[in-house]
Amino acid sequence: MHSLFYVLFHPLNTLNLWLEDDPNASIVDVLYLFTTFSAFGIWLVFDRYQKAVNSAVPFHHPAPEAADPSWDSRVIPNANLRSHLQMPDLLPLQFGGGGREYITCFDPANNLHLTSALADDARSIEAKIKRAKNAQVKWCETSFGERRRVMRSLLKWLVENQELCARIACRDSGKTMIDAALGEILSTCSKLEWLINHGERALRTETRYSNLMMSYKKSQVIYEPKGVVAAIVSWNYPLHNAWSPIVASIFAGNAIVLKASEHVIWSTEWFVGAIHKCLEVLGYDADIVQTVCCWPDQAEALTKSPLIKHITFIGSEEIGRKVAMAATEHLTPVTLELGGKDPAIILPDTDLQKWSSIWMRGIFQNSGQNCIGIERLIVHSKQYDELFDILTERVAKLRFGSVLAPTREGYINTVDCGSMISNDRFNVLEELVFQAQEDGARVDIGGKELLHTSCQGKSFFQATVVGDAKPSSRIAQVELFAPIALLIRYDDIDDAITIANGTRYGLGASVFGPHQDLCIEVAKELHCGMVSVNDFGVYYLNQDLPFGGTKSSGYGRFGGSEGLRSLTNPKAIVTDRWPSFVQTTIPKVLDYPIRSLVRSWDFVHGLTMLLYADGYRARFNGLLQLTKARR
Repeated sequence: MHSLFYVLFHPLNTLNLWLEDDPNASIVDVLYLFTTFSAFGIWLVFDRYQKAVNSAVPFHHPAPEAADPSWDSRVIPNANLRSHLQMPDLLPLQFGGGGREYITCFDPANNLHLTSALADDARSIEAKIKRAKNAQVKWCETSFGERRRVMRSLLKWLVENQELCARIACRDSGKTMIDAALGEILSTCSKLEWLINHGERALRTETRYSNLMMSYKKSQVIYEPKGVVAAIVSWNYPLHNAWSPIVASIFAGNAIVLKASEHVIWSTEWFVGAIHKCLEVLGYDADIVQTVCCWPDQAEALTKSPLIKHITFIGSEEIGRKVAMAATEHLTPVTLELGGKDPAIILPDTDLQKWSSIWMRGIFQNSGQNCIGIERLIVHSKQYDELFDILTERVAKLRFGSVLAPTREGYINTVDCGSMISNDRFNVLEELVFQAQEDGARVDIGGKELLHTSCQGKSFFQATVVGDAKPSSRIAQVELFAPIALLIRYDDIDDAITIANGTRYGLGASVFGPHQDLCIEVAKELHCGMVSVNDFGVYYLNQDLPFGGTKSSGYGRFGGSEGLRSLTNPKAIVTDRWPSFVQTTIPKVLDYPIRSLVRSWDFVHGLTMLLYADGYRARFNGLLQLTKARR
C-alpha cells in the first residue's frame, strides 16, 4: 500500500525543489512530472482532434408550414392521388402541360391539400440514376470514419428534431405522434446507432480459415460497394422506410435511388432533403442519394436499369413479384419484404391481463398498418372468452382522429389511432368481416368505415374485434393491414403451431406463456423469419438482427450484418502467406502434357488419402503412395 501511494503522489515530491537546502530534491522528480503533464497534454490534443474530425456536425433543414398543427389548407372532397384531374386548380402555377403527370399529396385524416408533385417519367428516372452513379465514384473512396460522421450528424439532427419529424409523418400518413415516435424515430435511431458502432465491423476485411493443403496461403474476403442500388419502399413509415435503406446503402459505399410510395411523396422528399443537407454541410456530393416520385407504370425504368446493382423492395406481394421479374432483365439481386399474417400464440395459463397491453399495441399500432403487426391471436379455448372480453372492453375505448387537428385548448389532440392511408380497401375489409360472420365468427364491435364527426378525411376504419374465426377462413388467411383483432381458438399446442404455420406468409411471430423454455420450443417450430417471446416486434429494435421472412413474405434480409453485406460485393482474395519462401508449383507428374496417366492418378489419389483419409494409418499409406508416384 505504501508503494502504491508513492507511485500515485510521487510527482508531488518535486514541489520540494523550490525549497532551499532540501536533501530530497532530484532531477528525476522533475522529469517524472514533466513527462506526466506532457502525456496529458498530448492526450488532450489528440482527443480534441478526434472530436473535431469525428463528431457530429449540426445542420439546419427548414420545417414545412404544414407541420404546424394550426396550419390550414384547402380541403379536397373525396381526396385521392389523382384529385388534380378533377380539380385542375390543385396543380402548381407553373404547370404547362407537356404530357407530364402529377400526384396529389394530401393529409388523409383531414383531406388537406399538401402539394401536387410532378411525377418522374422514364427519362428523368434514368437521369437520376446516372447522377447517382457519377457521384458514387468519389463517395466509395471515403473511409468508414467519414461515413460514421455522416451517421452521427444525422442521428444528432433526428434526436433534436424528433417532434418536427413526427408531425411531418403524421401530416402525410394520418398516424399519431406516439406511433411516429415508436415506428419512425426510435427504430431509425437504433439503425443509425448500430451503423455507427458496428457497421465497420460487418464490412471490414475478414481473414477466413484455411485447410492443410492451403496452409501456405492467406484467404481473405473484402466487401466492395456494389455501385448504385435502389430501394422501393412502402408508405406506412415514411421516415424510417426512407432513411433505413439510404443510411445502410451509403454506409456500404453505394449511391442509392429511392422510389417512395406515391402516398407519402411530400414527407419523403422532406426527410431525404435532410440527408442531402447533411451531406452538403460535410462536403460530400448529395447526388449519391436520389428520390424518384413516379406512378407504378414508370417504375421499370428503375427495376430494369442496367446501372442498378441491387433492389430492396418493401410492399405487397403482388408488386414484389413484378419487381423480382423485372430485375431478371439484368439478373439484379433483390431483397423482398412482402408483409405477413403474423400470429401470436398464447400458451395455456398465460396471464392475459399482464400481456393485454402488448397485444393492443401489436394489433392497433399505426391503425394496424404494420408489416409485423399481430394479425392473429391464437388462444387456448379455456382462456378464449376471457381474452375476447378483455379486448372488446379495451377496443371500445379507443379514440380515433387526427393528432394534428387544431383544438380549442391549442395543444395536439390526444388520440389512440389515426386514419389509414386511404379508403381504397374499405370495401374489401368490410366484405372480409361480413364473410367471417357468415362463417360463424363473432363481431360485437367494429367492422365498418368510421364516419368521423370532426375530421374531414374519409380514411378512418372502426377498431374491430373478430372472435371465433376459423383458421381456414379468408379473413384468417389474407393480410388485413387494418385495425382488426382476430381471435382463433385452439385445444392443443400442436394445433396452435399448425394454425400459426397455416398461411402462405412467414414474416414474424410472437409466443406468450408462463414458461419461457416452452415458449422457445414453440418458437422453433414456427415457419417465419423472426419470433418474439413474451413480447411484440422487439427483434426490429435490435438492428444487429437480420429482418425478413420466408414463404410468401419474401426472401433476403435487411438489417444486421446480413443486410449490410447484401449491399456489397463479397470478393475472395487468396495470397501467399510467405511469398519469399513458399509458393505454388506444379509437380512434374501433373504438368502438361501429362506423361503418365497412371502415375498422375496415383499421385492425386495419394494426396487425397494424405489429406482426408479417416485415420493416421490410412493417411500414412497415402503419403507413401504420393512419394512413390513422384519418383
